Amino acid sequence: MASSPQYKRTDSDISVKVPVLLLKTKSTPNDAYEEILSSSRFSHGAAESKLNPLFVPVLLHHFNNEGHLRVQSLLQAKQISSHREAMYGGMIFTSQRAVEAFLKVVQNGKGSDIDWSHIQNVPIYSVGPATTRALNAIPLDPPLQTFGEHTGNGEALAAYILKHYGQWYSDRDTRPPLLFLVGEQCRDIIPRVLKDKNLDIRARIHVEEVVVYGTGIMESFPHDFGTLIRETSQAPERWVVVFSPTGCDSMLQGLGLLNASTCKINLERRDGKTFIATIGPTTRAHLINHFGFEPDVCADSPSPEGILQGMLKFSSKLSK
Repeated sequence: MASSPQYKRTDSDISVKVPVLLLKTKSTPNDAYEEILSSSRFSHGAAESKLNPLFVPVLLHHFNNEGHLRVQSLLQAKQISSHREAMYGGMIFTSQRAVEAFLKVVQNGKGSDIDWSHIQNVPIYSVGPATTRALNAIPLDPPLQTFGEHTGNGEALAAYILKHYGQWYSDRDTRPPLLFLVGEQCRDIIPRVLKDKNLDIRARIHVEEVVVYGTGIMESFPHDFGTLIRETSQAPERWVVVFSPTGCDSMLQGLGLLNASTCKINLERRDGKTFIATIGPTTRAHLINHFGFEPDVCADSPSPEGILQGMLKFSSKLSK
């Protein structure tokens, strides 16, 4: 297949596009990865390359109606509030999909008799900058009070919540429960840490998880990924950014590195110009433990900036 003109190197080697295949669904209305990567450049000595982010959806998400109705009823009854009689004193979000599900509830409540002031007076905990940006974009006036942007994983967020939430409700003998909006596949790190029996009983925080979305594998992913791999085959350098363990086998097969029948990796098939970056240590560990494959970059923080800095650092070593 002929390569697209946007990937051809010019005589001066300036403004060459470096494809960055993002194995995720593009966020709406804006995607921070697209904005930050497309405005950044790679330097290769005297040459300069622009980054060209390309999205390849891996996961298929669907909203959970039962969970939506549960959250909606709690909001209507003002049960997420700083008032002592409320069932929950705050909320937790660890994915943009959970935020999108909550946004749908908010949008459905617009024009209704819901008084949103009670939700704007409680702490909303968010893991990392991307989820925080999504929460801050929810059109409420005044906006939600979000905390935890600096944390990069569930364990760090849980440790932060223990301290911050305790101070928020320091006037009470026990902490009110937190409402945690999750997907069907959710790790139990946060509830486990917050309810640890080794904690003083007054410091423990009960967490109720409400499933607001489900996740499946996009059937078209292997085909879509394979198509982009072929279309970008003439690029002098390209990156694949992996956001979750799901789809890693198809990704490795698409790169020609994994034998589907034996599940064995053949590193000799690496082309020397296609590099793999993971959003964090969980996905990196999955690639290592299940396939014996060490990614080239593991972001120090699960964010566009973290991915970009990891790529730039790695690429600068190659150019030396």
